[in-house]
Amino acid sequence: MTTLDTDVVVIGAGPVGLTLANLIGVRGHRATVLETRHELIDYPRGVGLDDESIRTLCTAGLWQQIQPYTVPHHVVRLVNGEGRVLATNDPKSQEFGYPRKHGFIQPLVDKELAAGLDRFPGTTLRFGHRVVGLEDRGDHVAVTAEQLGAGGDVTGTLTLTARYAVGCEGGSSFTRKWMGVQFEGKSPSTRWVVVDVDNDPIGTPSVYLGADPRRPYVSIGLPQGIRRWEFMLHDDEPTELVDDPAFMHSLLQRHVPDPAALTIINQRTFTHHGRVAADFRKGRVFIAGDAAHLMPVWLGQGWNSGIRDATNLAWKLTAVLGGDAGDALLDTYTDERRKHASDMIDVNMAAGTVMKMGRLGGRLRDASASALNLVPKWKSYFTELRFKPMPRYASGVVVDQATLTPGRAEAGFKRGRLAPFTDSAGELSPVGLQFIQPRVNTSSATDVLLDEVTGDWWTLATWGTDPTAFLSPADLELIHRHRITLVSFMPETQRAWAEKRYADSPAPVTVVGDHTGALKDWFDVRACGLVVLRPDRFVAAACLTQQAPKALAAVVTAGSLVKEGGRR
Repeated sequence: MTTLDTDVVVIGAGPVGLTLANLIGVRGHRATVLETRHELIDYPRGVGLDDESIRTLCTAGLWQQIQPYTVPHHVVRLVNGEGRVLATNDPKSQEFGYPRKHGFIQPLVDKELAAGLDRFPGTTLRFGHRVVGLEDRGDHVAVTAEQLGAGGDVTGTLTLTARYAVGCEGGSSFTRKWMGVQFEGKSPSTRWVVVDVDNDPIGTPSVYLGADPRRPYVSIGLPQGIRRWEFMLHDDEPTELVDDPAFMHSLLQRHVPDPAALTIINQRTFTHHGRVAADFRKGRVFIAGDAAHLMPVWLGQGWNSGIRDATNLAWKLTAVLGGDAGDALLDTYTDERRKHASDMIDVNMAAGTVMKMGRLGGRLRDASASALNLVPKWKSYFTELRFKPMPRYASGVVVDQATLTPGRAEAGFKRGRLAPFTDSAGELSPVGLQFIQPRVNTSSATDVLLDEVTGDWWTLATWGTDPTAFLSPADLELIHRHRITLVSFMPETQRAWAEKRYADSPAPVTVVGDHTGALKDWFDVRACGLVVLRPDRFVAAACLTQQAPKALAAVVTAGSLVKEGGRR
């Protein structure tokens, strides 16, 4: 058997590559990160961090280190050229345990992600290594990199062997080009100049999207007193114009009293892109983040979409590396992530169109916004961020709720697909969606987030009952083999009773007290009493409690999980 240098070679030390390497390390495997630069990028890029990403950072054990570089609950206001608010995005929900939107400083967050790798023996970050070759050898990969001196000269070469390689090196990805997949979509010619200043001269804490027909702009309050502006450049304005202080002053003078007094810490020009790769996998090689998809910045989802990729791919890689699942599990990565990335690109492109409307279109937009704000349902559509497509996996490691068929999951129950076994206040299935994270109580912890109780691997949970009640000895052996945490959600008033009652269950059961009522509310409007949660906290299966054996077997099939042997 070939002795390999590492388990996974990660190409690129951006946030996606670093997050992926941390998640691999947390679950006990080795990663080597190769980065062309000699240090991390030191200028801000992404500025929006959402609650889904924070769950991932918690799994990686790094949220406490990263939290000081964030500001919670970013409110976004779309304003017209007169400064009138057309729509406000102010989501109050914390269904995943944290405020929906945060501002953050990416270079400082990236530093914590890089420092986190030091926790794991066998995991390394190598700067000054430019990948120039990939070879899939069937049972492993070989990655060749040029070693670069401080001046960029090539001082040698290095070849690393690993089970898998993942390209996270951005939009010009060498890995994606090696894979030979199409990069579908378009890149509008519109250019933008971004300016970050110290000692915020405005001081307002949130975000303004300026849909000004004269020149669209963005104004963002960030942590540590930083203010970001982004201004659209017109087609007749050469990019070199941004190097003229007088021109930059003309952009800023409508926003601050004295542009000359600003302390500029970053100024760059960029073009928005909307592209997605046709496939995220070729054999033992994968792509993630900007290497797999590029999207405009309007909804702050470029950074977060890349973290979703890392979250999805990390648990699947580690399951295969640990002998818990077969290679077919890795095929579900493209199935699950590509569609959502494509949907996010479409929404971002539409938001850009709204931002860049001319005078006539702007007047129509403003009138429409005023009318929509009079209707509470439509107003909340923007306020609560409902236009943002939440990830829902219709194929992959999912089980259809009505038929318990593995691999695909319909979203709803039209024409009574669940009859005659249940009545339900809701017609939508939770399968393929991320499970909520309220605060809960247990016998050993009070008012903690649910993920702290269930852990970062598989969970089988029921509402109000013993999750082992309908499981056979073979089912329990499977649960033991795959380290599936058994959980019983209970009203807090019944927690003590359940802890005593389930103490003699044939497998350990964690009783969770629902002291906020959030879990009861969740089950109350869904036609299920049992859920199987994946390591990334998405619902793999939902069913009636008596259907537990069949649902569990379907999850095993959908996830290509081993039925015998494997790591305990």
